[in-house]
Amino acid sequence: MTKLAHITASSMTVNQASAQGHRQLPQYSLRRVLGTWAAAALPMAALAWVVAPRLAAAFEGPSAWFRAIILCLTAGLVWQCALVVILIRREQGSLSWPTLKEALWLRAPSSAQTGRQGGRLWLLLIPLTVALAAEELLPTLPTPALRDFSIFLSSDGGQSFLSGNWAWLAILVVQFAFNTLLGEELLFRGLLLPRMHGAFGRWDWVANGFLFAIYHLHIPWVIPQTLLVDTFVLAGASRRYRSALIGIIVHSGQSVYFTAIALALVLR
Repeated sequence: MTKLAHITASSMTVNQASAQGHRQLPQYSLRRVLGTWAAAALPMAALAWVVAPRLAAAFEGPSAWFRAIILCLTAGLVWQCALVVILIRREQGSLSWPTLKEALWLRAPSSAQTGRQGGRLWLLLIPLTVALAAEELLPTLPTPALRDFSIFLSSDGGQSFLSGNWAWLAILVVQFAFNTLLGEELLFRGLLLPRMHGAFGRWDWVANGFLFAIYHLHIPWVIPQTLLVDTFVLAGASRRYRSALIGIIVHSGQSVYFTAIALALVLR
């Protein structure tokens, strides 16, 4: 993109934000975008591939690996939430709700063409949720059985472990919440996406989807399907309607699904 085109694109973004009463947010350089991505992706990879095996060796029983990987990934997701809080506090100087709402796009979807905000636009969540769910129907790379959460839940050992185990249900709910509500989505769609226009212009949502896909170094077998589906469903829709809540709510459908399964096993 030429310098003139970049300035024009940036000006359009400023005008659209001003027209809808939104505060223009500072833009990250390419280096800062990649640095923020690395601060989230690399700890998750290290926890999954280095820390979790060592922690599992310290546990006993058939659920040792399951407990280790869940604890490690939960720690990584909590760190992502902390990273968002730290960066927003430094940038905005405040963590008040009005500040967070604007700084992280935690607002109703809005149309740049009509100026409409909320209302019927929330109906977009229905087809987007269906589209994300359809991701599970796509061919995937071979998944190590030891690291497949669904396989563990369907196994005799997994069902026996969770039966009546309210403590571990609580831990799973915490992980699910930080995964799709307070961790990944808040970081990628709330923090990064609104600040990537300066480095990527009109293709900021594509770059965001790409970075989100390869962030999954801790579970690399999901990268291809994540790149194909999540880029359009989560990044594309969140960017088009300037609302991180779209990505958060749609992605959280997975959390609700797995929570329901875990709860059913605990109640057995």
